[in-house]
Amino acid sequence: MGRKVTLATCSLDQWALDFDGNFERILKSIEIAKEHGAKYRLGPELEICGYGCADHFHESDTLLHCFEVLKKLLESPITEDIICDVGMPIMHRNVRYNCRVIFLNRQILLIRPKMLMANHGIYREMRWFSPWTKFRTVEEYFLPRMIQQVTGQDTVPFGDCVLSTKDTCIGTEMCEELWHPSSPHSQMGLDGVEIFTNSSASHHELRKADQRINLIKSATLKSGGIYLYANQRGCDGDRLYYDGCAMVVVNGGIVAHGAQFSLTEVEVITATLDLEDVRCYRGESCQLQLGSEFKPCYRIKVDFSLSSNDDILFPTHQAITWHLPTPEEEISLGPACWLWDYLRRSGQAGFLLPLSGGVDSSSVACIVYSMCVLVCQAIENGNNQVLEDVRRLIGDDAYFPQQPRELCGHIFTTCYMGSENSSADTCDRAKKLASQIGSTHMNINIDMAVKGILGIFSMVTGRWPQFLANGGSHRENLALQNVQARVRMVLAYLFAQLSLWSRGKPGGLLVLGSANVDESILAAPPTAELEPLTNGQVSQTDEADMGMTYSELSVIGRLRKISKCGPYSMFSKLIQMWKDVLSPTEVAYKVKRFFRMYSMNRHKMTTVTPSYHAESYSPDDNRFDLRPFLYNTRWNWQFQSIDSEISQMATKMH
Repeated sequence: MGRKVTLATCSLDQWALDFDGNFERILKSIEIAKEHGAKYRLGPELEICGYGCADHFHESDTLLHCFEVLKKLLESPITEDIICDVGMPIMHRNVRYNCRVIFLNRQILLIRPKMLMANHGIYREMRWFSPWTKFRTVEEYFLPRMIQQVTGQDTVPFGDCVLSTKDTCIGTEMCEELWHPSSPHSQMGLDGVEIFTNSSASHHELRKADQRINLIKSATLKSGGIYLYANQRGCDGDRLYYDGCAMVVVNGGIVAHGAQFSLTEVEVITATLDLEDVRCYRGESCQLQLGSEFKPCYRIKVDFSLSSNDDILFPTHQAITWHLPTPEEEISLGPACWLWDYLRRSGQAGFLLPLSGGVDSSSVACIVYSMCVLVCQAIENGNNQVLEDVRRLIGDDAYFPQQPRELCGHIFTTCYMGSENSSADTCDRAKKLASQIGSTHMNINIDMAVKGILGIFSMVTGRWPQFLANGGSHRENLALQNVQARVRMVLAYLFAQLSLWSRGKPGGLLVLGSANVDESILAAPPTAELEPLTNGQVSQTDEADMGMTYSELSVIGRLRKISKCGPYSMFSKLIQMWKDVLSPTEVAYKVKRFFRMYSMNRHKMTTVTPSYHAESYSPDDNRFDLRPFLYNTRWNWQFQSIDSEISQMATKMH
């Protein structure tokens, strides 16, 4: 009796609404899976349309085009003799579901809707989909006519059920369902399901891959089984980078896995496994006991075998060790991969970065260089798609990059926007870094533009504002700083649009920004350099302007966003956390200042430039932080509660 099965899972770089490209990548993955002898192919979540369609899921066009792609997949000879598991949205009884469509030889075997939605942090799945809440229930789904014409089926099973082939049993769970306390694999394993599949669109956050791997290993360590994990890869049109990591796990051990950070659009992972390993593991260590209340899985019989009768000589995959990147490598590689997808799909010819010489913009520059390293490595490894994209970007069909620094010179422009308030140190640092990474570098002095704007103001009002250091007021000082910052922005976009034109080259550049949200304090203190120098040296620092250090801001920011603290609860936590360095009165001052400044500047976050989301502490207003932007900046009730607490503490001490 055959018992060895070859299974395939994959990571695909899908793009929201790119139905042509998504179809080709799905088909390519099935073709590769078959070449490796696989009888089951698993793909990422919502792979036909792309996971990041967001409110496009509300459009009937999106569902229509998904069915059109499904029709082409069913008709393709490449999909014959292999069970194909693809993801798409489906409307059933006027309710929209996030589904897996599993088919074999032009017959749809099952449509399995997602039962547990991701609806926290950056995820909003409940905005577009409803969860399937009918546990162990299957209904009839009436197929669209275009699909009926291919399959000859009027209806197919829709709901919570598993596939029973001639030699094994296969059950599905989807992304969030793995992370949920009531994961479907637990119940399925108790009912004899031997192969679990998980189709995900799981984005990269620092150290998240470790959690994901541990969850998958744990899923099969407790009760045995084979676990296939597929994931989206790349930037599919939004702030997230999906980091692949497709894998196959057996009885708690990883036997095959893909890359976490890669520029490969289609990566297929296959593994040949012995079903007897699962059966022996369960028979010896589990001895599953089912209660009378247990409800068995609804099984759909499939006249197909994943194994063959002459498989005795087939070698099986054994457990291996997976060495994941360090956090520092993740920071370098994740945003670099995201930037590459963003650039090649934007239609632009490169990036432009205002490089101040500080740690923030320098870090962004280094990430772009990291991107160039990855691109050169991919080309060296024979990735023709990456080479084709590079040639298209720079407008040279014969170009072949020799090294990252040389490629950087073609697609990356940096500019130091100095003024009379800038120091020689920051200018030198920017120039030195640009030389090290090979970017095309420019020095731009903004004094003329600033004086021109102030001249217009003076001509209208008869007044010329002064810096605080020169006798001006705080209002004048802030206005003069803002003028410089806005001028730099305008010039950045001007040079991004026309700098290549001025050199006789086609295309424009994408402007990269950098901002201090939470930053280590290095030898070069973060500064905007918007106030006059003192003896040629920077006298202004961000920390002095804020009234707190970046280290303190990091703690406060995380309490605000991750721990969901308001002013009073934050004060209550910080008087304990900072009791050795700050008095309660000093803590109160910093908390009040933070909330006052936060509420005054909150409106600016509603127009934040799209940015890479790397961890749950994020300033991203669009996806992560959905708080209002108009506040009572005095926070009367909240601040009085803090003052009352301080008074009581003082009374107790006396």
